[in-house]
Amino acid sequence: MTLAPLSWELLALIGVALALDLALGDPPWWPHPVVGIGRVIARLERAWNHGPAEARRRRGLWLAALVVGGTWALAWGLLTALAWASPGLALVMELVLLATAFATRGLAEAARAVAVPLRRGDLPAARRALGRIVGRDTEALDEAGLARGAVETVAENTVDGITAPLCWALLGGAPLALAYKAVNTLDSMVGYRSPRHEAFGRASARLDDAVNWLPARLTAFAMWLAARLVVGGRTRGAMAATRREAPRHPSPNAGWPEAMVAQLLGVRLGGLSHYDGRASHRATLGCAREPLAVGHIEAAIRHMHGGWLGVLALLAPLVLVREWLI
Repeated sequence: MTLAPLSWELLALIGVALALDLALGDPPWWPHPVVGIGRVIARLERAWNHGPAEARRRRGLWLAALVVGGTWALAWGLLTALAWASPGLALVMELVLLATAFATRGLAEAARAVAVPLRRGDLPAARRALGRIVGRDTEALDEAGLARGAVETVAENTVDGITAPLCWALLGGAPLALAYKAVNTLDSMVGYRSPRHEAFGRASARLDDAVNWLPARLTAFAMWLAARLVVGGRTRGAMAATRREAPRHPSPNAGWPEAMVAQLLGVRLGGLSHYDGRASHRATLGCAREPLAVGHIEAAIRHMHGGWLGVLALLAPLVLVREWLI
């Protein structure tokens, strides 16, 4: 349990939680903590995001502290109360909370929802499916553009949806994993640059950058390692190229898994996209050894699995050693 964690118990819980997520995903009938977190953020944003920029920046800092700290405290308090009343029930609750922190099945299903119609030549259905998971315009995308959008989504969200919550869960169980999800939700709701959110969401965006810094780089390395050992891919020179290309990405973290996946697949990601009809040029990542196609989506999913399995394999021994040292 996270209240007095034994490393092997925590590792077992996380392993079962990942298996549950792979098997069940996020059933629509099951209440998800992120939904509640999002409602709190939306309500506070409406109440606090007004006035001069300095005041909004200060309230945005309080928003981040309240939402992240409150999420951790609620999860920890719930598990503490349940452990006092029924240790078995507390164990089940922690398992459920951990499973909600991962999005392994959901991410794979979202990408395959693009790949399945694309494989049968149904471009309108593939465009609609991609439009549900990306912010760019999809109405005019061809097979290469659709494949690129799905591959980029899988690569970037491997960190947000799997490996970063995994890292924080290994450090502090379900409470810290859910606190990470609160940071991630804050960034997705108020952390982007716009006249309304640039000041108010600044603290949330910076916090998201900080908590993803190590997981993003560790994920890229784990993908490379898994590709060398199991998954397969163009690993020669991939680490050096990723270190060189990742800083080109506008995000300090997203470029690492995207550049690595581009290298392993032998494709080029990034480039021109359109948002609400406006062109947006992003630096390219990878080398176009072959044109992007529908088959690269499934290959990206394999590298996604290689990434989180590699992170788990790299960090699990450190968790066990930490307990032995303490």
